[in-house]
Amino acid sequence: MNNTEPLADRMRPKNFDEFVGQEQIIGKGKLLRKLIEHDELSSIMFWGPPGVGKTSLANLIAEQTQSYFEVLSGVESGKDDLRKVIKRAEERMKYEQKRTILFIDEIHRWNKAQQDALLPYVEKGKIVLIGATTENPSFEIIGPLLSRSRVFILKKLGEDDIIKIIKQALEDKERGLGEYKVEIENETIEMLAELAGGDARVALNGLDLAFKSKNREQGLGDKIEIVKEDVKEALQRTHLVFDKKGEEFYNLISALHKAMRGSDANAALYWLARMLEGGADPLYIARRVLRFASEDIGMANSEAMIQANAAYDACHKIGYPECSVHLAQAVVYCAKSKKSNVLYTAYQKAAEDAKATSHLGVPLHLRNAPTRFMKDIGYGKDYKYSPDFGYKEEQEYLPEELRGKDYINFKNKKLK
Repeated sequence: MNNTEPLADRMRPKNFDEFVGQEQIIGKGKLLRKLIEHDELSSIMFWGPPGVGKTSLANLIAEQTQSYFEVLSGVESGKDDLRKVIKRAEERMKYEQKRTILFIDEIHRWNKAQQDALLPYVEKGKIVLIGATTENPSFEIIGPLLSRSRVFILKKLGEDDIIKIIKQALEDKERGLGEYKVEIENETIEMLAELAGGDARVALNGLDLAFKSKNREQGLGDKIEIVKEDVKEALQRTHLVFDKKGEEFYNLISALHKAMRGSDANAALYWLARMLEGGADPLYIARRVLRFASEDIGMANSEAMIQANAAYDACHKIGYPECSVHLAQAVVYCAKSKKSNVLYTAYQKAAEDAKATSHLGVPLHLRNAPTRFMKDIGYGKDYKYSPDFGYKEEQEYLPEELRGKDYINFKNKKLK
């Protein structure tokens, strides 16, 4: 076993049985799996967050296909590298009748001119392109190239998936840590899976670092016990890590919510940073801020919900860490905004009535009457069409038993 190679690279799956997750695209009978197994790939794009299997899937294709496999990095390569690949691909096809698959990792890092240079070779079939991107292809890949590629979306790995990957590494004697006497409790594995945030690479490299640290401290052949503190230290987040199933996670989100409610923008920004730097999912925070915009601000400033929704959209489109500034903007805006919980309290009262009076029917004049029979029995009778009355009609819209309810001004008016 080559210990100098990172564990995450050593444990890349060699076949479909070893591949964990993404059943929606490579499960038995799924299109992508059939294309790989029959070596009939056309140009494709893998879109998904880091560490979910984009590169592993590309390597798996390299193992399974009869085509020649070339790799370029979107960060380090450019047009000159592409020309060299194309030249080799043309010679391969001419002399060996063997096609070339070109895998470009982080293809979104290529600018428009570089992507334009790639287009004619894809169109003419000189290469089969596999692009991997963490960014939305609609925004980062030029239209002509995108239209000639099938996009496969890879989802964030669940904690059960990460746990399975960790256990594979612990048991594999050839590429993993199976030849060593590693002892690690299930709770520690679960914590590592949580802290990895759906990123298998983070989980495996964290395990690798914790193992190497303990292995150096002990003699060859000794039992190597990895505990929670080893994992935290390996992930280099000892002072920021929080257990997403534990009390501290909920304490932090509670502190953020209450700081915004109390209009303390500085404190809100601090608690936001604590969560983001500690590994919290930005989309989770964005959802909570979006909820806050209506629950604690509501009609006092309807712009708050627009700001919060825009931040959520940014988190979805560009991801962390770039989206941290968008979340900061939304959090500070919400903290500084005028507050009102009237919508929240009004809905709570309306919900209580809805549960208690679900037996009440809709008043006849408010019912839809799509058939003559319904009209004959009174559906829609005496309904006043608001525009015909200048929106000043006197008309009841609640069941008779709830007539006079005023949820919006509940604190200021006595219910009849």
